[in-house]
Amino acid sequence: MNIVRMTLLGLSLVAGVGAYALVGQPEPAPRNGPIAAQPQTPNIETDDVLVATADLPAGRVLAEGDFTWLAWPAGTIQPGMIRRRAGGDPIGDMRGSYVRTPMSQGEPIRREKVIRAGRAGGYMAANLPPGMRAVAIPIDGQGIASAGGFILPNDRVDVVRIGRDDDTRTNDALGVQTIMTNIRVLAVGQNAQERMSERNTIGPTATLEVSPEQAEILVLAQRTGQLSLVLRPLSEAGAAARQTARDSALSIVRYGNVQVGR
Repeated sequence: MNIVRMTLLGLSLVAGVGAYALVGQPEPAPRNGPIAAQPQTPNIETDDVLVATADLPAGRVLAEGDFTWLAWPAGTIQPGMIRRRAGGDPIGDMRGSYVRTPMSQGEPIRREKVIRAGRAGGYMAANLPPGMRAVAIPIDGQGIASAGGFILPNDRVDVVRIGRDDDTRTNDALGVQTIMTNIRVLAVGQNAQERMSERNTIGPTATLEVSPEQAEILVLAQRTGQLSLVLRPLSEAGAAARQTARDSALSIVRYGNVQVGR
């Protein structure tokens, strides 16, 4: 065996021993310690609740396509939400009911926001606060007596009466008097909801929320003159509603001249 072969054999042996040593060594541990196991996502208990499938305005009569079941975390279900686990026939109970308070798409349907079907009376009667009354007054279809038609449900208005002055001997004198202030509008025509897509609303009547005493004044005022609604700013919506028919001055218009009397 010559020197060249011996040299090649020695190099092969050295290379083989080195490769074995590398393969046989265990993998080094990471510098920051062993890799922590990923935490498992906990199983959250859910229950189906009834939610709106579209935006539901006040006064809408609910149909079956207006609501559906949606899985909801059981720990966040609030009282008033309608749960499937509670049993009964919630969908049947909701069908034909009135929406009392507007609801958004995907919002849970709460019992206090709905007037159940079969309840005595309709939406307007159920939506009136205790002690209040709803009185409709005629308005013109062009919006002349309702701020150009820009008065919408839930706006606040003053009620102004225009009529003949009974204290004068002539028939050419008109009296102008604000008989009520800051009165809430319940509906214009048959529209009892404010639609954001509509800039104005026209109808033959305006339904107002008043006290029993104010209702008597309105009914009488309709027989003795013409009523107009004056729109109030939103910033004054918190002011107390009041009647002024018995203590306010009466403006008398005679031949174009305005006189103030009592």
